[in-house]
Amino acid sequence: MDKSKKEKRVFAYILLHVIFLLYSVSGICSKIAAGEVFFSFKFFVFFAMAIAVMGVYAILWQKILKVLPLTNAYASKAVTIIWAMVWGYFIFHENITLPKIIGGVLVVAGVVLYSLSDRKDENAKE
Repeated sequence: MDKSKKEKRVFAYILLHVIFLLYSVSGICSKIAAGEVFFSFKFFVFFAMAIAVMGVYAILWQKILKVLPLTNAYASKAVTIIWAMVWGYFIFHENITLPKIIGGVLVVAGVVLYSLSDRKDENAKE
């Protein structure tokens, strides 16, 4: 794979993870909406924000699939669990326990192993 192709692929993976960060924001909006009185103004505002974020995410997801294989992109989606832990800790003051940390490490390890095995397959084809 030539250098410019590698750089584009690296940029695509960085963009993919920025998209997942955006996706995780919809969860924040949903959780805040769930804490509001049902059908109140704040409920509708946060619910609308969650839907808007998901709309932007859906468009960006379609764009990224033009660059990356679906299997790689979808396998990487598991990192949103890490973002959920980060948001839970900093915004909702939830505890990060040892089992959550172990689970997060396993998720990240799985994504990395899958990506590395896919890279080996691509190099074998060349």
